[in-house]
Formats: sequence, C-alpha cells, structure tokens
Amino acid sequence: MLQLREFRASVLEAYGAGDTEIEELSSYNQNVFDHSNLSLSLAFPLESEPHVAIWLEYLHTAKSIGMFATLKPILVQLYFPIQQGISSTEAYRAVTLKGFNPDQILAATGLVLQQPEQLDCQIYPSLAGEIPVLLLDNREDFVTLVQALTKRNEPLPIPDSMGACMVAGYNNWERINRYRQQWEQTNAINFREIAWQQEFKRLIPQKHLYQDRFIILSDGFYSNVSPEAMGLGESEWRKLSLTIRLEHECTHYLTRRLFNSMQNKLLDELIADYRGIVAAIGYYRADWFLRFMGLESFPKYRSSGRLENYRGQPPLSDRAFAILQALVVAAAKNLEDFDRKYAAELSLKPNQSLILIALTYLTLEELASDEGCSRLQTIFRRLQNQ
Repeated sequence: MLQLREFRASVLEAYGAGDTEIEELSSYNQNVFDHSNLSLSLAFPLESEPHVAIWLEYLHTAKSIGMFATLKPILVQLYFPIQQGISSTEAYRAVTLKGFNPDQILAATGLVLQQPEQLDCQIYPSLAGEIPVLLLDNREDFVTLVQALTKRNEPLPIPDSMGACMVAGYNNWERINRYRQQWEQTNAINFREIAWQQEFKRLIPQKHLYQDRFIILSDGFYSNVSPEAMGLGESEWRKLSLTIRLEHECTHYLTRRLFNSMQNKLLDELIADYRGIVAAIGYYRADWFLRFMGLESFPKYRSSGRLENYRGQPPLSDRAFAILQALVVAAAKNLEDFDRKYAAELSLKPNQSLILIALTYLTLEELASDEGCSRLQTIFRRLQNQ
C-alpha cells in the first residue's frame, strides 16, 4: 500500500502537483471499490434483483391505464409538486417517510409533467442484471422527475450535461403494503397494530424486500454535446446517445452490486463512459470521452463539460482541478491504446465484464502514468487466469 501511495505521489508530482495538490488528489482519486467479496465464478449478466419481478407487473398494468398512472402510487413523490421547502412539510414526510395514503393528504396536489403520456418504462438487460429504466422525451419532464425522486421535490438545479440518474435504495411503499397484506392474512387471528409495528421493525433490515433500484433517462444528446460537434447526423447521434447513456448508468449499477461503490468521481466516470462508448460503436474513442468532459481542446477546458460535475466535496482547488484534467486526458488516451491493442480479445463477451472489473483495481494516477497500459494488462491477465 505504501509503495502504491508513493507511486501515485510521483505521478502527481510529474504532472506538476505540489504537496497540497498531492494531498488533495490522493484523497479524491482514492480507489474505494471493495473487491473482498468478488467471485470470478460469477456468471454475467448477474441475476436480477428481486424488485425487477414486481416492476414487470407494473409494466403489465401500464398497458391498461398508462405508465404515469401506474407509477404514481408506487413512486409517491409523484403526488407532490416541485416546490421550495416542500420536503420539510409534515404532509410530505408523512407520505414519503411513513407511508401515509396520499389520497388523504390535501397538499398532495400532484407532480406536473409537460408530457406525462410520453413517460415510458422498460426493463433493460445489463451486465449487472435487468433493471427498470424510466424514459422521458421531454427535457423539462426529465428534470422534474429527477428533482422529485432524488431532490425530495425541491427545485434544485440539474446540470444541462446530466441526462441520466440512478435511483438506488428507493423505499417502495407499494411493496411494503403488499408485505403487510400478506403478513396480516397469515396472522389474521392474532392481528394487532402493535404486532405489525414489531414485524415492520424486523422488515427494515431486509432491504431487498422493499427497496428498488431504477434509472431515469432522457433521450437528449449525450453530455449535452450537439450532433454537429460529434460530426454525426441528429438521428444517429440521438440513437448512439441512448446506448451510451444506458450502458453508462448500468456500469455504475454493476460496480454498486459487485464492489459496493458508485461515486461521482472521475475514475467511475471513465469506466462507465468506456463501457457506454464501446457498447455504442464497438470500440473506445478517447476523443469522444474528452469531449463529453469538456476537454476536447485541452489544455483549454470548456466549462459546460461534465468534468465540473465531478469536482468533489469539498471541491478541488483550481490548481488541483487543472492537474486532474491532465490526468484524465492521459488516462483516456492510455485506455484507448489498450482497447486498440487488445480489440479482438475485448470483443468477446466474457472479456467485456473482465475489463470493467480490471479497471476498478486501478487509480486514475496509475492509468495516467507511463505504465498505464501495462498495469491494466497485468490485472486483466490475472483476472483471466483466475
């Protein structure tokens, strides 16, 4: 560990970092993927999580009454408008945190979408298993839904470069109510409210019985990059954007399931965009990734790029952020070199998951170093031989 720490510091120093920047970036770029429970005997795609079967039922119901009407009793935030301070009201907390019936709450006036009939849902088959995906054509509706489901219906800003959002650990009160109904039927003779409260306490640690994971997706251009900037036609770029965005989010899903980590950090984004780009066009392009980040004219940085979304908390200093940009450029180019060199192997399905796993063993400094390709190759071969 000390040897790796020294190596990372030497790479940062070579990129012009002083002691302060080395400390900042060493912390920011720390690899927190947990490989302790990784079993390479896993079969990909992974087995779908329990909530997927319930969402298949929702899709069936939506054929009769529509998707928005189907999801409203399930995603209870849809009962409330986007409004400053609403998350701290008793009415909101009663419905979202305590499972109160929103039909009995006067403040539950409903979430307003511009085109609610355009809300769609599909079960997407990813390497991490099937996962529900909510699709919206309307950008305003995407922002509204993200605010409702991840910002507690508060009107907080959503970056223009953001076109997808993973919702993890969502407490599905519809599933909890199902559980209660089944429990009451089994315990009908001795049922008392206090008995259910005791059962509810036993339910809480069993998160797989009531928590869902799903993706909210817009159909806009990926990273808010125009077709003209990509040198592509609008319809082609829109189609590729959807694939990149889906596979990007599903790669975060994969690292969350396998390694208990999904962060807004550059290493996570590099891995996720790698998978997205390869899934879309069959090989990796560093220039695409750098354009998505706002680094297509490095060392000049385009401030509307996605990179500013991953500056960290607390944010990196200006000097450290500039060094991070250089690391990202070098790491992307090294990854492209590796992808080209081993293109034939990486096209095989078993290796598509292995390369993602291999990338989770490295740090951004390692990938950006002169040894980036060889370090990645060493880990990739080790995983192949296990």
